[in-house]
Amino acid sequence: MGINKKKIILIEDDATLGYLLSEYLKMNSFELYWAKNGVDCLKMLEQNSFDLAILDVMLPDIDGFSLAQTIINLHPKLPFIFLTARSLKVDVLKGFSVGAVDYLKKPIDEEELVVRIKSLLSRLDTSVTNEDKIRTIYGIGNYEFNTVNQTLSFNEKVINLTNRESQLLRYFVTHKNTLCTHKDILTHIWGRNDYFNKKSLNVFITHLRKYLNKDASIKIENVHNRGFIFKME
Repeated sequence: MGINKKKIILIEDDATLGYLLSEYLKMNSFELYWAKNGVDCLKMLEQNSFDLAILDVMLPDIDGFSLAQTIINLHPKLPFIFLTARSLKVDVLKGFSVGAVDYLKKPIDEEELVVRIKSLLSRLDTSVTNEDKIRTIYGIGNYEFNTVNQTLSFNEKVINLTNRESQLLRYFVTHKNTLCTHKDILTHIWGRNDYFNKKSLNVFITHLRKYLNKDASIKIENVHNRGFIFKME
């Protein structure tokens, strides 16, 4: 296998679809691991490191939302997307609220899926400038933000951030005390500015505010219908 291949884990219980997607992704230079249920998925995650997880919501042993939460707890740096027939608005919003970087609805064209995955992985690789890649530790008031470990520390307490939380916090820190518009944030981190991503952004803003609430000098101010200002004294 090529050393530069991105490693993807696919969690899909439908044998026909799982085989089709796994073979197609392999044809497009991805190193693909296929798990048919949540138990097998967690075993594979223990034995390998991955660049991306693709989750179905309806699995035989656990629902995908619960599995996603377990993945976040055990592997907070692993980005994941949902690929599912559950297409109701409430399901899409729930998917983003638990930390998904994208929510794709079945049936999906295989070529489109490959394009979406490549675009997503490219954004994750290039979401910060070269200067920011060199810098790995940021002081945020009384907090220390480690971008490599994706941790936020306050005194002896360490918070493990998800990949999306870390991306968003880094964006704010590098644009502190200036207006960060919804459009700029969503385009830079999510890759597109739309209704569902904006709802997801609001969820992650809530997370960051909760993490940073021990230092009154740090505020994420809402600018109505425009965006946010990450204020640091």
